[in-house]
Parts: sequence; structure tokens; C-alpha cells
Amino acid sequence: MRRLTQTFVVFLLAAFALLPACSRDAPPGTASAPSELAWLPPEALSTLDLIQRGGPFPYSKDGTTFFNREGLLPRQSRSYYREYTVPTPGERTRGARRIVAGGNPPEVFYYTADHYRSFRRIPETR
Repeated sequence: MRRLTQTFVVFLLAAFALLPACSRDAPPGTASAPSELAWLPPEALSTLDLIQRGGPFPYSKDGTTFFNREGLLPRQSRSYYREYTVPTPGERTRGARRIVAGGNPPEVFYYTADHYRSFRRIPETR
């Protein structure tokens, strides 16, 4: 799992280094995601980068314990999961999008666009 974290950090650093070379289709100021992550909104990629760097986080609730009350994620100890806000353009509040990271340091990541009603695991990038 440490390899996942290291690989992900390397990917994010490389992606941000390529920002000036972004495709025309990418929103301004974002790097194109590899195909494994293309389904994620660009704000989620930015949030993943913040998680890997340890912040700073824009919302006070970022990094707090996610209790998995819905039972949709694999069962783990009480403090295993942490939640982070994925900003929604035009939204004045935190919105519904989150990344839930598991482990310390984080080793597994899940994305929800519907405030914990469903989750999709964010795959390891190579």
C-alpha cells in the first residue's frame, strides 16, 4: 500500500508539472487525467493532491473521521477513514462531493458525488 501512495504522489507531481501542456479540452489550470482517473472531476484530482501533501485544506471538516455509518465501504476500525471536500463549482456550501481516504498515511481512496449514497474506489495509478 505504501507503493500506492508513493506512485500516486509521483503521478500528481508529474501531472502538475505538465499544466502548461494541458489539452484544449481540459478546464483551465488542470492537467489531463490518465484514463484510470478520467471519470473524476478536476477538483477531485486537486483534493487528492492536497491529501497527499497533508493540506492545507480549505474546509474545517476536511480530515475529520468518516464513520462509514452507511456501511458501504469495507469495515475498518473507527478512525480508519477520513473525509475531504471536493469543491463543486458554483456551490456556496461544501456541496455533496467528497473523497474518503483510508489508512494513516492514506492508502485507499473513494469518491462520492452524492454525499455518501454511493462510492467509487479511486484506482491506483502507475
